[in-house]
Amino acid sequence: MYDVFQTDRLIDLWLTEDIGYCDLTAQLMIEAHETGAFFMNARETLIVAGIDVAARIFKRYDPTLEVSVRVKDGDKVERGTVLLDVSGTARSVLTAERTALNIVQRLSGIANLTEQYAAAVAGTRARLIDTRKTTPGLRMLEKHAVTCGGGLNHRLGLDNGVMIKDNHIAVCGGIAKAVQRARRQLPVLTKLEVECDRLEQVKEALAAGVDVIMLDNMSIEEMARAVDLVSGRVLLEASGGISLATIGAVAKTGVDYISTSKINQAAACVDIGLDEAE
Repeated sequence: MYDVFQTDRLIDLWLTEDIGYCDLTAQLMIEAHETGAFFMNARETLIVAGIDVAARIFKRYDPTLEVSVRVKDGDKVERGTVLLDVSGTARSVLTAERTALNIVQRLSGIANLTEQYAAAVAGTRARLIDTRKTTPGLRMLEKHAVTCGGGLNHRLGLDNGVMIKDNHIAVCGGIAKAVQRARRQLPVLTKLEVECDRLEQVKEALAAGVDVIMLDNMSIEEMARAVDLVSGRVLLEASGGISLATIGAVAKTGVDYISTSKINQAAACVDIGLDEAE
């Protein structure tokens, strides 16, 4: 889920950053009339994310290039799978190559790690969600990659929901007062969530009538007690200190959502290459 218009603006920035005034190597070594055919291939098993963006990079740089996408975002492919074909002016393909590879490697890496986290909570009621801790400028694309890997998106931005955190509570003088202030002008279809790091705060948030309670950096025992306390009256999100080693135990407490920044911040780029067709 990303906007093509916004993506094209990003692509222009990426190409400008990488190319500068010109691709000096391509200009010196490749004649303007020379053509070539190339294919982008997976060099390891991976979840595809961003392949249409990669294709768009080639076309954005040179609309005369022929690009054929062979897979879909969200597909799990094996090593050696061809992801797309690109042919036309050789200078253009090689100039745009690195930018196209960079974005699909990054996004597929996020999708790959997300799949591992989602698998760790399979069979429980918990759903994996992301956070706003994304690479500046790449949020919508990285959140798209999360969905390709089987995760869900939390807030897309600050205007996408109300999240009352500890500093908001401190300024307002307590959870009840903070919720009351927020409710005065809250759009009717907008969710209101409160961050709680103690069971006493969970009770306060519940009494204040919030939609979602975040259990922030609580122990497994505290989370389980919070689930019993709430008893399904509001949704519960567990957050803080979530890793592949801990997420399974957190899911078994009975929370509805588990959020982690790891699926974005700890994701390693996958190995994808561009090779000349024989």
